[in-house]
Amino acid sequence: MSNLTEATVLEALSKIIDPDLRKDIVTLGFVRDIAISGGDVAFRIVLTTPACPVKELMEQQAIDLVSAIEGVSNVNVTMDAEVPQGRGIKNNVAIPGVKNIIAVSSGKGGVGKSTVAVNLAVALAANGAKVGIMDADVYGPNVPLMLGTGYDQPEVFKGQLKPIEAHGIKMISMAVLVPPDKPMILRGPMLHGVVRQFLTDVNWGELDYLVVDMPPGTGDVQLSLAQLVPVQGAILVTTPQEVSLSDVRRAVKMFEQVNVPVLGVIENMSYFIAPDTGNKYEIFGKGGGQKLCDEYGLNFLGEVPLGMEVREGGDKGTPVVVSAPDSPQAAAFRKVAEEAARQVSIEAMKPELVILTRA
Repeated sequence: MSNLTEATVLEALSKIIDPDLRKDIVTLGFVRDIAISGGDVAFRIVLTTPACPVKELMEQQAIDLVSAIEGVSNVNVTMDAEVPQGRGIKNNVAIPGVKNIIAVSSGKGGVGKSTVAVNLAVALAANGAKVGIMDADVYGPNVPLMLGTGYDQPEVFKGQLKPIEAHGIKMISMAVLVPPDKPMILRGPMLHGVVRQFLTDVNWGELDYLVVDMPPGTGDVQLSLAQLVPVQGAILVTTPQEVSLSDVRRAVKMFEQVNVPVLGVIENMSYFIAPDTGNKYEIFGKGGGQKLCDEYGLNFLGEVPLGMEVREGGDKGTPVVVSAPDSPQAAAFRKVAEEAARQVSIEAMKPELVILTRA
């Protein structure tokens, strides 16, 4: 008599442990739609991110384990992904359809934060996620330029702005709402209103990730975002040198104070490889990002090297992950995107936060 039942399939698959969540995929609810017909077994494994780095390994483990069950002649595994809803902070108003909000921030300007935010968003979309980017850097909104969308105003549909789409992602920016040569002269309450409008008066639709390109520093926009919506986590961008790291330390403390988890640190402009000689030059120093992570117990999401391809892609409106997909910079951004998605999933699957306040 064959031992082939749904229960035996689940028992076999329970030996597969998710390395990040440290539980088996059956307990986590990843195994779906088991179908048995004679000796044929089919099922889905639904992971928490399309960019899961161990997807192929899990697929092979599942095939091997189920094939070993008596009576199985064929195994068909469909690998799928559903990005979990971020838990955030309960008293903040969520944006309908948006699962996770990721703030990309830096302690100071000039570290390539917007470049990182744009390439991160496009890389996540290329992996199959639904992604939007909100340009909250109201004093220096450069995202439309980097995405090549120009400064045409977005359409209004049923009282809401319709995001502009480019390279597989949705985008809104102050730069498409005002003339490009008009200076942004806004005080704190006005900034709060702009952030609120970008979050609530834009029809974002269904998104797995909304990447928010923050202004540099620790000012009003960061506080407004943390107060208005459940931010799943912040990603901090730095360069290797100490002057950049000292400012990022302030950003770490600021996000701690507003109960926004820091998902990790990206070290931009880590080194330069000369195209004529292949020599590696660490222009801004070495190892600063990893040192900062070790100091505060943060995740190091990766390092991105300097390269003309990044600048050229940004100027032409085609991010380097699209314009030069085989470049070291594009490969670094894809790796960073995978690590960021991984940390978002880990954060989303943690038990609900209970925030205590004094009476």
